Amino acid sequence: MAESANHCQSIDPATGFCSQTRTFHSLRPEVPLPPLYQPLSLPQYTLSLLRSSTATAGGGGTTFVINATKGDSLSYSEFIAQFHSLAHCLRKNYFLSRNDVALILSPPSLHVPLLYFALMSLGIVISPANPLSSDSEIAHQVQLSKPVIAFATSTTSSKLPSLKHGTILLDSPEFISFLSEPNVDPDVINRVQVSQHDTAAVLYSSGTTGRVKGVMLSHRNLIALIAGFYHIRHPQKGPDPPHPVSFFTVPLFHVFGFFMLARAFSMGETAVFTERFEFEGMLRAIEKYKVTYMPVSPPLVLALTKSDLTNKYDISSLLMLGSGGAPLGKEVAERFKEKFPAVELVQGYGLTETGGGAARVIGPEEAARYGTVGRLSENTEAKIVDPVTGEALPPGQRGELWLRGPTVMKGPSS
Repeated sequence: MAESANHCQSIDPATGFCSQTRTFHSLRPEVPLPPLYQPLSLPQYTLSLLRSSTATAGGGGTTFVINATKGDSLSYSEFIAQFHSLAHCLRKNYFLSRNDVALILSPPSLHVPLLYFALMSLGIVISPANPLSSDSEIAHQVQLSKPVIAFATSTTSSKLPSLKHGTILLDSPEFISFLSEPNVDPDVINRVQVSQHDTAAVLYSSGTTGRVKGVMLSHRNLIALIAGFYHIRHPQKGPDPPHPVSFFTVPLFHVFGFFMLARAFSMGETAVFTERFEFEGMLRAIEKYKVTYMPVSPPLVLALTKSDLTNKYDISSLLMLGSGGAPLGKEVAERFKEKFPAVELVQGYGLTETGGGAARVIGPEEAARYGTVGRLSENTEAKIVDPVTGEALPPGQRGELWLRGPTVMKGPSS
């Protein structure tokens, strides 16, 4: 990024546009990334951020993840111990090689994040799919990602074909025993040299046409994404800011749920999810767990604005909603702010192919500009291109958005 910025003598400080290269540059501060030659997996990187984060000053007893449907949870120390144990057992019991693909077909549970971290730390590529997908959709995803092993539950395993290393059931006594192995190699996640160029995940994108497509995201893509959220954040004001608690309105297999989980872990925050999204269940969870942040879609912003159920629960802990997936209308945003003046409503733009990031709003000053998805993300460049002529356009013109940066996918999986 810095190299192409150096080629430009005159970047407009208002728009980031360089008239020489006809490229838009991010106006965010550049974010430090680990050197590319350094072997590093996403779990190793998020662990290093967690250990240097002031958010976990309270220690490993802080709750990391909560299943609000069942009411069970894992603290940071429990989660770290269990994912290390799981990585140790998978390495010992299965002949999995670096860059092998593991398909994950499971309803939301505490086992899913444990599996993500354990597999990625071993250099295994995770490929989480929607457990409600049809048999033909699953067969298509298997064709795209070519898994050698699957992780499913007794309710979803029948949808899977026979694979080289079979299917492990997350609700089996064997898998449960993997989470509390007594003699775990304490250095298990450092035994495998994972290159940042290695694929970390194959996620599925519906795209705009046809069947789902597989998107290969490298460890580097995801490290760059998490680094941006970690280093550029709007500090909470006040002498005693509340502990950050996120409620997941998006599934863990979706790019947004996936990176939110890694982001929450790197910052020592608490993540709350339910096994099935339900509006009143969400309000109940906000009240019970004092949720401070939620990713939302425009229809959910509208539902919060219109529903009288919001008066039945204490949702005063909410500080911010991040809206994405579709444009949020100015009128809906204004009505929301009238009803919830203390809640900051921000928008962002991203896609599976950029790890979920591309542009976002940070801070109340930017949030006050309704209708914007914010500034171009850190370390990112863009062009607006005329789809007919292929010409790069100046600010204020309509065209196709081209993005370049460290979060842009390795490529499609086929």
